[in-house]
Formats: sequence, C-alpha cells, structure tokens
Amino acid sequence: MTHASDTALRAPAAVHAASVDETFAALDVTPEGLSADEAARRLDTVGPNRLPEKAPDPAWKRLLRHFNDVLIYVLLAAAVLKAFLLEWVDVGVILAVAIINALIGFIQEGRAQRALDGLRSMLSVRAQVRRDGEWVSTDAEKLVPGDVVRVKSGDRIPADIRITHSTELRAEEAGLTGESGPVTKSADPVDEASGVGDRTSIGHSGSLVVSGRGTGVVVATGADTEIGRISTMIESVEQLSTPLERKIHRFSILLARIILSVAVLLIVFGFAVHDYPVPLLLTVAVAFAVAAIPEGLPAIVTITLSLGVQAMARRNAITRRLTSVETLGSVTVICSDKTGTLTKNEMTVERVVTAAASYEVTGTGYDPRGGIRLDGGDVDISTQDALRQLVTVMAVANDSGLREKDDTWSIVGEPTEGALITFAHKAQAVPVGFERLAAVPFESEHKLMATLDRSPEGDVTVHVKGAPDRVLDRCVAQLGANGESEPLDADFWHARIAELSADGLRVLAAAQRAAEPDTSDLALAHLDDDLVFVGVVGILDPPRPEAIEAIEDAKRAGIRVKMITGDHAGTATAIGRQMGIIDPDDDHADEAITGAEFDAASDDELRDIVQRYDTFARVSPEHKLRIVEALQAHNEVVAMTGDGINDAPALRRADVGVAMGIKGTEATKEAAEIVLADDNFATIARAVEEGRRTFDNIVKSVVFLLPTNGAQSLVLLVAVLLGLSIPLAPVQILWVNLIAAVTLSLALAFEPAEADVMKRAPRVPDRPIVGAAHLIQIALASLLIGGGTFAMYYLARGQGVDDPQAQSLAVTTLAVAQIGYLLTCRNLRGATVSPAQWFSNPIVWLSIGGLLVLQALFVYAPFMNTLFGSAPLPASSWALAFAIAAAVYVAIEVTKAITRRLMPEAAPR
Repeated sequence: MTHASDTALRAPAAVHAASVDETFAALDVTPEGLSADEAARRLDTVGPNRLPEKAPDPAWKRLLRHFNDVLIYVLLAAAVLKAFLLEWVDVGVILAVAIINALIGFIQEGRAQRALDGLRSMLSVRAQVRRDGEWVSTDAEKLVPGDVVRVKSGDRIPADIRITHSTELRAEEAGLTGESGPVTKSADPVDEASGVGDRTSIGHSGSLVVSGRGTGVVVATGADTEIGRISTMIESVEQLSTPLERKIHRFSILLARIILSVAVLLIVFGFAVHDYPVPLLLTVAVAFAVAAIPEGLPAIVTITLSLGVQAMARRNAITRRLTSVETLGSVTVICSDKTGTLTKNEMTVERVVTAAASYEVTGTGYDPRGGIRLDGGDVDISTQDALRQLVTVMAVANDSGLREKDDTWSIVGEPTEGALITFAHKAQAVPVGFERLAAVPFESEHKLMATLDRSPEGDVTVHVKGAPDRVLDRCVAQLGANGESEPLDADFWHARIAELSADGLRVLAAAQRAAEPDTSDLALAHLDDDLVFVGVVGILDPPRPEAIEAIEDAKRAGIRVKMITGDHAGTATAIGRQMGIIDPDDDHADEAITGAEFDAASDDELRDIVQRYDTFARVSPEHKLRIVEALQAHNEVVAMTGDGINDAPALRRADVGVAMGIKGTEATKEAAEIVLADDNFATIARAVEEGRRTFDNIVKSVVFLLPTNGAQSLVLLVAVLLGLSIPLAPVQILWVNLIAAVTLSLALAFEPAEADVMKRAPRVPDRPIVGAAHLIQIALASLLIGGGTFAMYYLARGQGVDDPQAQSLAVTTLAVAQIGYLLTCRNLRGATVSPAQWFSNPIVWLSIGGLLVLQALFVYAPFMNTLFGSAPLPASSWALAFAIAAAVYVAIEVTKAITRRLMPEAAPR
C-alpha cells in the first residue's frame, strides 16, 4: 500500500455523513486494512491512542498552597518581628500555629485530580484489527486512523470508527450521549447536522457493544475522539472557587488591612504620645496582630467541614473536596441528568393497548412483582384473549431474560426486551415450550424482529414485534376482543400510538399470523401480508419514587431542579411532569426545550431560557456546560448531577459537581466534588441539609471566635492609648486563642441542624458570613469580655498583686468568659434558654470541661508558669471569672431578643 500523506490521517469533519467508500478514500486505506509498516508510520505521526496525561502537582506544592492566606502572611510577619527581638518562645508558638493549620488542610484535602485517568480507563485494552490482510489482536493504544477493526457483543469500541458493516450491532452510549437505551449502528450515512446521539454510522470510543457485531474503519484516536474532545473540555473548564472560599478570602483581606493599619497607628501613637521605646512598640504591634488574627479560624473551618464530610458519608454522599459540603448547602439550582439519576435506567412497560381495552402495568424496573390493571381493578389474563396473545408475541420474539441475585433483579440482554420479559412475568403468562424455527433479526432498515415458532401444542406461528408504523403497514387485520381476527382499524391504532408517544412512552407493536406446520424458514418478504395486529405497549424508563419526593424537598428549600437529558423532547417533557419539575400550569415553560432551540438562541435569549425552562432535551456536553455557565451569570449557585462522561465538563464547571457512584463512569466521579454511593437523587436533599447545617456551624464558630480577638485587641488598644502597662503578652494571647479553638469553638461543629434548616430560602451567594445582627453581637461580646478582662487585670494590680498573677487573672477571665458566650452562640437565630437545647449537644459540656482543665494547667503547672509567665490564682479569682461569664450570657441573650424584634430584616440567614 502507498504511504498516506499526513493530511490523510484524519477523516472528513462530517465523516458520519460520508459514505463508506468516501471514508476509505479520505484515509487512503482499503477494506483489507493497513500494513504493519504503514500503521507504525502513522503511529509515529499521530501518537498513541490514549488521552494526554497531566502530571499532578507535587506534595510540597499542594502543602504550600495552604499557607496562601493573607492572615497567615500577617502571622508569619509577626513571627519574623519576634525573631528580630530574639523572643524565641513566641516565635515557636506562632510558627506552630501556622504549620498546624496548613497540615490540617493538606491532610484533609490531599486527593489529587484524576479525571483524565478516569477517562483513559474507558479505552479498550485490546482490539481486533486487520493488518497485512489478516485479523490480529493488538493493544488499543496502537490503533491509528485508517485501521480496520471489528467488534462484537461485550466489547468496548477502541476508537472512534466509521461503521462499514453491521449485523444487529447496538452500542450503549448512555455515558456519552445520555440516551437511556442502546443505539443501533449501521453503515448508512446520516445527515451532516446530526448530533452525537444521532450519528448511527459512528461507533464512539469507550462505548459498550451490547449486541451484534460489526466492522469499521478508525477515523479518530486519542484526544481526537469524542471522549478525547470532552476530556479537553474538562481540562480547559475553569473551576470556580466556592462561595465559602470567596467569603473567607474577602473577610481575611478586610481583617488583614484593619490589623495592619491599627498596628501601625499604635506604633506611631505610642512613640509620639507616650515615648515608648521601639522594642516595646514592636512587641505591642506583634501582640495586637496576634490578638486580632483569629488563628484558629482556618482549623475550625476545616474541622467543621471534615465533620460534615463524615456525616455526609454516613448518608451515602462521599465528598472529595471539603468546601463542597458548604457549597452544596448553598445551592440555588440543581441541574440533574435524567437517565440513571432521576430515573431508574430500567425500561418498564407502563401501558398496554389492545382492541379490547387499555391496561395499566404496575411495578417498576426489572422486578417482576407487579400486575395488570383495568379500570382500577386487577386483570385475570385468562379472560383477556387479546392481552394474553400480545404477551405471548412480546415474550417469544425476544432474546433476553431475567435473573435474580440477592433479591435484586437484572436482565440478560437488551433493556427493551428485558422490559417485555418482565411484563410477561407480571402478567403471570410467561410462554414456555416454544421452539424457535427461524428468525428475522432486528435491523434499523426495517425496525422489527420476527420469529417462526412451534408451540407445545404443535402450532407454528410467526410472531412480530417492532416500531408501530412498520408493523402496522404490514397488517391486514387486527385481533378483536374475543381473540378472533377482525378488519384493521388503522385510524384507531394511529390515535392510540400518538397518545402513548405524547406521554413520552416508547411504543412497540405486536403482530402475528399462523403458518403451515411444515414451514421451516422465515424472511422479511414473508411478512408483507396476512399479519394480524395484536396491540401495542408503552415503555418508559421510570422515575425514582424517592427522587420525586427529593425534588419536592428541594422546592420547599427554595432550590430549583432542572433536568438536562439527551433524550427526545416528548420523553423529557413526560418525565419532567411526572417528577414535578415541569409545572403543567406554566403557560411559558410547560414542556422541554431542545438543544436545537438552545443553539438558535442569542446570548440574551439564552439567559432568559435557563431561568424560564426547567427541562432541556437532546442536549450535548457543550449545552450542559453553557446551561451551567448561563445560570452562574445570574449569580446562581449551581449543583450539577450526572453519571456519564458527557456530564463531566459541566460537573467540573458547576459550583459543586455530584456524580453517581454505582452507574457513574470513573471520569465523572473524578470530575465531581461529591459522589453519591447509592445513586439516589434523594441523597442530594439529605446532603443539602447537611451542607446547610455545616455552614450554620461555621458561622457560629466565626461569630464565637471574633469576640475573643476583639476583646484581646480592645485590651491592648486601651492600654496603649492610656499609656498603661500591657495586660497580656503575645504568647498568652496565642494560648487563649488556641485553647478556645480546640475546645469551645470545636464544640460548635457538632451542633445539630436547626428545625427550620430545610424551610429557609437559599443564602444569597454574595452575602458576607458576618451579617448586621452578627456584628452587633460580636461588638457587644467584645466590649463585655474585653472590659471584664481589662477590669480584672487593673483591679488586681491596684490591690498590689504582682504582674504575673494579674496577667494570669486576665487570661483566666478572658478564657472563662467565653464559656458564657459559647452557650449563647449555639443558636444565632433564637434563644438558647430551653433545657432541651442545653443538652442537645453533649460535646459542648465536654469542651467546657476541657477548657477548664487546660486553663488550670496554665495557672498551676510550674512548667506552664515558666513558659507563659503565669502564676497560681486563689479560688476567688475563678469565681469572679465565672460571674463575668454569666453576665456575658445574659447580656447577649437579651440583645439577640431585642435585635429579632427591632431588626427582623437583619436576622441571620
């Protein structure tokens, strides 16, 4: 064979619309395939059939990212100043705080992105390829454009191939296109404008062959395949920071600016007004910075999120990124794939129509428990001749079967045929003893299957099932209510078929005719006359019942659910209405909008469409991505759920991606932040509740921590402004911050969800963590705790107590006063005086005990006295500290009540 030019290594852009001969010519190859030498040359040119790898960031780089926080920068600068002053104990404590915070974040977030590895795993390991005129097995990575390959049932297609020949070839492409059923593949070209899901002449890399066999010529490999194109989209999609990350970042920058500005003013004021020496001024500046920085905040946020991760895992939601817990609790819109997410991905016969009656079929999925109902009552099939014969046709002209394992039912074969076998079981009329004599297999050209069968009684019958229009065209009569033939009423059947289709059901028809006892062969030409139309069935991939309830829960929580699917508009509309996603009373959006309509819209129209419509049909991966981006342009916090590779780019772009853990591809799981272990949409509602609880507890921790820093800063500010001695040393300030963070504020991470957590509207994404009501509470608590600490120190000094003991009293007052404040922070939206609430979180009392033990160690342990400059205190000092704690509790509870009454609009949300 002649060498192909480099430009011949790619098929035409619209190869699905080109003929087989045109494709062979474009690739400079024949049906005999490539020679080994030519294949090797092309491999050197185009590279191996695998997706490009991206090396993960090294561990040291990921660790350093956790130091990338403006407050940590200020803390490290304080450590440098202390090093210049040769105060190494303070340096050690400050650095220990920064390192511990970074390690916690590194350990909890240490999982690297492996989305491309997940995509790569979908490629076949081996492929059957024609080389030098012979079929050989080779590594799929060695395939090149122009290779001729063959596939059979059970294989994964090793590259994008143009089908050249097929025999009952069907491929499962749900992971790529969102289609709920397998797609029949043939060599016939399709329209150039066809979307990925309609390109029946193309076998897509990674798709599973579920039946039949075929050959094809490789037209794209590696990154040029449809999977490769999506993986490139995943890599190029910008992954947004979460709302919590953005809020913490804004808060940190604001706080850092305030701290640095006030520290500089303290130095200038102390030097100009009180003539303090420079070393003392630097100590005061460091003490103020240490006092004002909430060192424990990063650790507390991380720990609270980690506890949320564990709680979500117990509810079957596995979280890969800590902040995604909070983000899921913030979502305003959930964009969900249909197949396998909102639906069971198990085809089910729901309606049956014969000339006698229209029946309903109960039960869902492949579980054969269910029945046939007519006018609300159960049907005895022995009295329904037409129905019994319809069941026989559908079950005999069928190559699938049911199996049970561990009380779970599944099918062996094609999903639609599995639904028909399940239907026969529900009717308790599974035909047995039939001998198949011949068959006409299903082909896309004629869209029907026929079998020639001998019954146990010796009768020979032709059974036909297929597309209703193709079957109806071949019939001359219909089966009447009494089981006898009667004239065909084509108008009646067209009306019934239209009704079922309008409800989103996939319609299959059944027909039959008697054959001579000695008949032994069957061909398509034998089906052109004398067929008797038996009836039709309507098949649907049923909604998950628990998902319907979860959607209602989401609506009550102010969250909109949008269904995005590759299915047809009629099916999507029907499912959307059943799920409660589409409001039938909405005149503007009472049905699904299609990807074609989406493409035709301008940018302004697109923004209106994503707000108006809640169901999108026949969409591509690009559509899903554009929908998410358009919603985010409206400042929506978007969660995207899915299980197929076609969902991965949108999952990565969304504020939080949610993948299905059982049926989801590895690529989808690795692109998502949250994986549902049970593939249950209802788990999302529980995860949202957990996310809201987690955020509430983070807010409680922030509101609790800030008055500690505010009180310490206030003490230092007043001391410098009045020219007094410093009541607290930097290392003592760090001590209080650390013990409060690891005991009291940690207890708030365990607070249970408040009763109305799933009845509130979603939080406004740009609303700051600390609201107006919070600021009032923080300011008052800072004044009370700081004033009490200041008073205790100077009261002791005025009574002649030495400085170490006076500082110990100040530190103890500062620590114990926070107990009273902790109790009132357990509920920022209401009162905490009820006994039930006092004992709903036992961790609170354990943390209070832990703080008292640590503070007693600070006061009485000799080595702590040496390390922190503390001194023992009498019992009366502790009593004063507890009195101040009680006063803080009462004052804050009263203030909260007044704020709720006078400023309802400022109430925390």
